[in-house]
This record gives sequence, structure tokens and C-alpha cells, in this order.
Amino acid sequence: MKYFSLLVPFALGLVLLLLSASLKEAALINALSQLFLFLVVVCIPLYRTGRMSYVDIGWPFGIVIIGVVAFFTLDGHWLKAAAIGLVYFLIGARMGVMALKHLVAYELSEELPRYAYQRRRWKKTGKSNQMLAAQVEVIVQGAFNATFLAYPAFIIASNPSPVISVFEWIGLAVWFSAFVFEETADRQKRQFIRRQKDAGIRNGVCDVGLWAYSRHPNYFGQWMGWNGILIATIPSWFALYQAEFIAIWLALGVGVLLVSYFMYNTLVFYSGAVPAEYYSVKKRPGFADYQQRTSRFVPKPRLRS
Repeated sequence: MKYFSLLVPFALGLVLLLLSASLKEAALINALSQLFLFLVVVCIPLYRTGRMSYVDIGWPFGIVIIGVVAFFTLDGHWLKAAAIGLVYFLIGARMGVMALKHLVAYELSEELPRYAYQRRRWKKTGKSNQMLAAQVEVIVQGAFNATFLAYPAFIIASNPSPVISVFEWIGLAVWFSAFVFEETADRQKRQFIRRQKDAGIRNGVCDVGLWAYSRHPNYFGQWMGWNGILIATIPSWFALYQAEFIAIWLALGVGVLLVSYFMYNTLVFYSGAVPAEYYSVKKRPGFADYQQRTSRFVPKPRLRS
């Protein structure tokens, strides 16, 4: 049971979607699509190589699938469905293309550090069967795509109203700003690494641009992007009230809020900041000082050394 307990909330999330009068068809198509994607792109390669890193390809393209399913299978206003479908497509395609470039460049011949870090956690929790633990962990990410991460897209795409609410404008503005913020942070990091390589410097600490205010500005931007999507979901969630039993309607609202919670924990503790910094402290001489002076997640003015 200790291996499969992580799947329980997502199983409940899928049951809720399948009980929804408005979202069940889209939910079923999405769940089957995510299952096929993760089986072919993640689970089989993991079984053959023992590496979880393939989930970095499967997860973002799973987000693309959510957007496609939302646009083509739900009966809401076409503009809302197109807008949220495009947002999900851009989120997933950006990360997916980056992952494919990594695959071409390095062939994922070694486990990415954030997934190597998971093995340390398994030892602490007594999970001795590493292959089973790895398969469950990547399936959890697929289950996230099949459930809670799809809630905002499906709810917005099911809204028949042609009226664009102020919450939708605000949510879209927050998402777009965060998307640009994340891309800017990633570009600054790439430029820093290129300059360091040209200068023959190894294991430097990126503390330029947005990285002077947050140790993980790209992760913060990604989290804020999802929060923007949640803001945009508010009017469509209220519109769903007439079509659903009140218990299901309320539960769907809770599920939408859980997206922010799950993404924060993923980006900070699970596969984001904490695993990255565990290895950075070991191999980058100036990183401990950088930790003392710079906020971990939310951008803040740097402390004086």
C-alpha cells in the first residue's frame, strides 16, 4: 500500500470527473489518451532503462493533450475553448520541446538529478522495490494530467457564455505575464551557462537577472501561470452550477484549487527546488552563500552579504 497511496487522491479526482454530467466524456477521452501517452513514452522506456527522466517528455505533451481534448470535445463557447486550449498547448509545447532537445543532445543516458533524488526518499520511506516505486511515481504525474490539471481547461471549455468576464481577463493577463517571466528566467539561465562555458568556468552560480531575486524564478513563473488559469476558471465554475449536482459542483471547485497546491509542492519540494539545491550545494562552491542572500521561490530583494 505504501507504493500506491500516492494514487488515491487522483483516483478520487477521476471518479469525480466521470460523475460530472458536463465533463465525463472529455474526462474519459483525456484519461485514455494520457494512459496511452505515458505507457509508450514513459513507462516502457522506464522499464527498459530504469530511468524516470522520460516523464519530462510525457508530462508536458500530456498538457497539450488536455488542451486539444478541451477544445474538440466540450460544448462551450468556441472562443473560451480555443483560448484555454491554446494556453495549455503553449504551456505543454514549450516544456515538451525543451525536453526533446535534451533527449537529442544527451539521449537521457543518465537519470536527471531530481529523479535520482527520489531514490534517496524511497530509502527513507522503506521502498526497496525501486522499479515499482519509479513506475508509480511517473504514473502519478500521468494521473495528475488525467484529473486535477484538466479541471480548469474542461470547466472553461464547457462554459457556453460568450461574455468575457473580468476574472477571465485578469486570469489571462496573470498567465501571460507569468509565461513571459518563466521564459525570461530560462533564457537568462541559458545565457549565463553559455557565458560560463565560453570563459572556461565550471559550476558557477547563476545570480543574474531574475535569479538575483529568486533562486528558482522559472518555477515561480510556472506556478503563477497556473494561478492565473485558476482565476480565469472562476466564472466558468459558477456557470457550471446549473448543470451539476451541488456536491459535484463544489467538489470540482475544490479540485481546481488543488491545482495550485499540487503545483507548488511539486515545484518546491517534489521535483523542483529542494532536489536541485541538494546537488547544487555539493558541486557549486558559492551556492550556500547564494542561498543565504536570495529568496528560494517568491522573488524578493536580495539580502546584503
